[in-house]
Amino acid sequence: EDRVTCRSLRHGPSPTDPTVVKTGPMKAPPNDHRTRVLVVDDEKALAGMIANYLDRAGHRVRVEHTGPDAVSAARDWVPDVIVLDLGLPGLDGVEVCRRVRTFSDCMVLMVTARDDETDTLIGLSVGADDYMTKPFSVRELVARVGVLLRRPRGASTQVAATLRLGDLTVDTHAREVRLADSQIQLTRTEFDLLATFLGQPRRAFDRRALIEAVWGVDWVGDEHLVDTHIAHLRRKLGDDASNPRFIETVRGVGYRAGSGS
Repeated sequence: EDRVTCRSLRHGPSPTDPTVVKTGPMKAPPNDHRTRVLVVDDEKALAGMIANYLDRAGHRVRVEHTGPDAVSAARDWVPDVIVLDLGLPGLDGVEVCRRVRTFSDCMVLMVTARDDETDTLIGLSVGADDYMTKPFSVRELVARVGVLLRRPRGASTQVAATLRLGDLTVDTHAREVRLADSQIQLTRTEFDLLATFLGQPRRAFDRRALIEAVWGVDWVGDEHLVDTHIAHLRRKLGDDASNPRFIETVRGVGYRAGSGS
């Protein structure tokens, strides 16, 4: 059974437990081009189990157990995906994600045992791409990592290089957003949502269509994740949901680009 809880692994593994993985990068042959996954969790047995499942799935894995070590590993090892627990010593997962986003656009999958939905919302607002709540299936986590790795990086080549809506300008090549004379800092997911809306300004998107456009067709999970990211996007754009300029709510359907005025 691969479903794990915090309590089941709290006391730690035995010295001969095959799920144990030492901190740091796992050994790899020269010219190893496998995707890199950084696993960060202060529960060493759980981190080891996750790492071994990911290794068997064909990924190169590194394990860290503290917030500061996670930031250093993200900077030095340059992972493709970070599996990041929120409850870390030194720096919590939210602060780790915030710092990583200053130098990396790698995918971040948050893992948390916290019941407070606020923690998840904050994590998504600082740049996490997806989340899972303990207890969870390790096989599902490995599948989620695979989906994140298949997610397109950057805007589609079918989208124009520059998109405009009123005084909002989106440069899809530089991945920059400007509102009038001010640059707006968006997470990767927020940027991709905005580019999706502006790329098809007359289309009303339901949640599933946005999931497929931004997260990929293989993504599984709570589709209300879309609402959370759009709420953060509106806040950063100064867009009033009751009288929006840039992202309108289409009742019974989902969302579409506004008029810009």
